[in-house]
Amino acid sequence: MATAAADELALRRLDDATRDAPRLQLETLRAILAESAGAAYLRRYVPDDAHHRRLLSIGLAAAADEFRRVVPVSSYEDYAESIRRVADGEARPDELELELSPRRLLCFFLSSGTSSLRPKLIPYLDSPGARAASAAVMQANSALVRRMFPPRPSVSKALWFLYAGEVTKTKGGHEAMATTAWGIRSSGLRATSPVMSACVSPVEVILGADYQQQMYCHLLCGLRRWDAVDCIRAPYAAGLARALRLLQSKWRQLCADLESGTVCAEVVTDAAMRGAVQDGVLAGPRPELADRVRRVCEREDWRGVLRDLWPEARYVSCVTTGIMEQYFPAIKHFAGEAVPVLGTDYLASECPIGINLERTLPPEETTYVLLPTAAYFEFIPFDMDAGRRSDTAEPVDITGVEAGKTYEVVASTFRGLYRYRIGDVVKVTGFHNSSPRLQFVTRAPPPQEHAEMLNERDVMAAMDTFQLMLKEHEEPSLPAGGEVVEFAAFISDDGGRRLRGATIAVEVRNGSRLPDHERSGDAAAFLRRCCAPLEGCFGGAYRLSRATGDVAPLEIAVVTPGTFDRLAEEAISGGAPANQYKPPKIVRHRRLIDVLQSSIVCSSCTTDSLKG
Repeated sequence: MATAAADELALRRLDDATRDAPRLQLETLRAILAESAGAAYLRRYVPDDAHHRRLLSIGLAAAADEFRRVVPVSSYEDYAESIRRVADGEARPDELELELSPRRLLCFFLSSGTSSLRPKLIPYLDSPGARAASAAVMQANSALVRRMFPPRPSVSKALWFLYAGEVTKTKGGHEAMATTAWGIRSSGLRATSPVMSACVSPVEVILGADYQQQMYCHLLCGLRRWDAVDCIRAPYAAGLARALRLLQSKWRQLCADLESGTVCAEVVTDAAMRGAVQDGVLAGPRPELADRVRRVCEREDWRGVLRDLWPEARYVSCVTTGIMEQYFPAIKHFAGEAVPVLGTDYLASECPIGINLERTLPPEETTYVLLPTAAYFEFIPFDMDAGRRSDTAEPVDITGVEAGKTYEVVASTFRGLYRYRIGDVVKVTGFHNSSPRLQFVTRAPPPQEHAEMLNERDVMAAMDTFQLMLKEHEEPSLPAGGEVVEFAAFISDDGGRRLRGATIAVEVRNGSRLPDHERSGDAAAFLRRCCAPLEGCFGGAYRLSRATGDVAPLEIAVVTPGTFDRLAEEAISGGAPANQYKPPKIVRHRRLIDVLQSSIVCSSCTTDSLKG
């Protein structure tokens, strides 16, 4: 009863906040400026104490107007040198605190590392405002899920693909980790902590250092404790899809481990992880359980396999919007009709942004209600067809956004970032009370680039078309999402081309007939037939470049199985956290492009025999 009352209170507070969103946004900016008094970054634009005091004393709307007049829109590059000097030990932590905020530096959050091989370091400061915003999101999240699925004491565990051991040290000795890892660690690393006690896996697995071994152990623990699993969770759909592919490829070994009561030392080399699972979870041979798993996994069609393996599981939960949308059909296929796939909230490394009030909606219908107390938000009009932000339009606050329009998100945060480009493009679909409903559209071009020839949404739309054409080419009875494992586009001007051009690299499932057509040239002919329909999915920026002859025709290339696992390993070895790694849809880093190009086995540009 106490939990139910607390949940209702959290949801009522959220609803109240959205009813008075414009005023709360102005109060949030006032609170950010109060916490940031004395920050050197702000002093560049608000140089004297009298001016800062004036911002804190005049009317809320007037203060916001003045703040937006004197402080320019910024990007990570505006803070990168100050952050680097502290991270590398060239400056004291208090220099960063003085630069961005007087608040104490707790750690650095790592960005996903999607855009480059080196993730950004986002300062996490000891801010009451930041803590309050994070708490509001967590309370609303828990309340919304518990409203749909009331707790069951007898079945209360989560098969939760968490990887919280990735805490690195910067050269200056400061901790750097994924945002999710901080949430887990801040709740305590004991087995009895709220997060750890909810997981089927022991602490040693969650804090392990090798995500492939951790993933295997998570699956093994989930299969052993099959009757206690209430839900299946992962931070992102990409991570859950990887785990399900591992289940498909390793289920025989998993059954052998269940049958023997041991963990295969060749698969899990980490002794602490292996011992914790073997002694604390498997606890001896389970041949009957191994037979049960075999009967489920031996069948050809894996539709609904999650309910068969975990009959008590009531839902799956992960981020499914944006570039995660491509994994939704496959996850839904494995979940079947009986197990809903719930979306989660809109959270960035820099700050929380929005709450998902309707979690059962598919990703293309999902919207997020902006949380007006999380940060002070502005929106730059964005031209999707041209693939660029507006040349002349000024950023607007939440009172200036219009339903149906598309914007790039800008936030002033409690973490020392001011009028900061988050890098996301959203569409305002309407309002919940007075707070905008945001639909995630795509990532914005890097700040140094005014526009891009392609964006993530273009590439994803093209691959939806390719998936349909491939299904017809190979086997019409294949499940949706069953053929293409992963894909990414890159822009290249090498290979003897006179013009730069776009290439989409595609990895297809093992067993696909597409790469087997090498010697007959049928694969190249099929890929060439796909080029025009796929180019038709691209936006105005690409179409204009093609019409003026500035870019070469699209190339579609099939790469060897495991290529995108190599991309993930490159990013993770470079510091990107496995917990929140997002496979890029547009690859810009030269080293990653080299990985893709060196892995091509057949291409639409092949004219006689294909590469072999």
